[in-house]
Amino acid sequence: MTEHTSIRSDTTPVLSIVIAVLDERDNLPFVCKELAEACQSLPPTEIVFVDDGSRDDTVAVLQQMRAECLPNLRVLSHDRCCGKSAALRTGITAAKGEWIATIDGDGQDDPRELIALLRLARSANGTPPLVVGVRTRRKDGWSRRFATRFANGLRRRLLRDDCPDTGAPIKLFQRDAFLRLPQFEGLHRFLPALFGSYGVPLLCHPVKHRPRLHGQSKYTNFNRALVGIRDLLGVIWLRNRTRLPKSVREC
Repeated sequence: MTEHTSIRSDTTPVLSIVIAVLDERDNLPFVCKELAEACQSLPPTEIVFVDDGSRDDTVAVLQQMRAECLPNLRVLSHDRCCGKSAALRTGITAAKGEWIATIDGDGQDDPRELIALLRLARSANGTPPLVVGVRTRRKDGWSRRFATRFANGLRRRLLRDDCPDTGAPIKLFQRDAFLRLPQFEGLHRFLPALFGSYGVPLLCHPVKHRPRLHGQSKYTNFNRALVGIRDLLGVIWLRNRTRLPKSVREC
């Protein structure tokens, strides 16, 4: 391990990787070991797992992995399941890094992709961007791929956010920019449109996608579609009602 793998108490992390999990104990050893490897090529980084009311040994496994290979791991735990967006906000609020990265905890995302995303974000000119890792080849079943393709197409047409994969788990952005956004469950699926309303530019970068290691998704295509349409209408309303000045000066 290099010096980047752990963070001294007097060192503020540059990057916080925030991961919301629900009943993922079987996937976490693999995910944590990959995170430990990725940290060797990243600036000072903390890992923030948010357990969203799991009923299995998710928290115990995370504590074990912190002792074995990931000393820069923090574990936050909800007393009940509040949803992925709420869990991400819990982690991002508690995070100490200027930059936030999000990935899923099921092993489908490769955390080493964050090396390129962070480099891209920090080299951008002007307002720091939102960088979305666009999955070039989905490794899900055909029904989920179809549902995602339909949802992405609908969102792009109605929101004009110019993002081909708005639901992609791998994203990177500045913490302060995220905390300006209104909170609601489903927020994480609309970040390109919402960030755009606040003047944050979008960058897309292709990333690999892998099959889920163990278990299954906690959301069905049917309930994702129903909730997604309702949330889409809400986001359209939010964007229409957002009014921001181009500049502010103290007189």
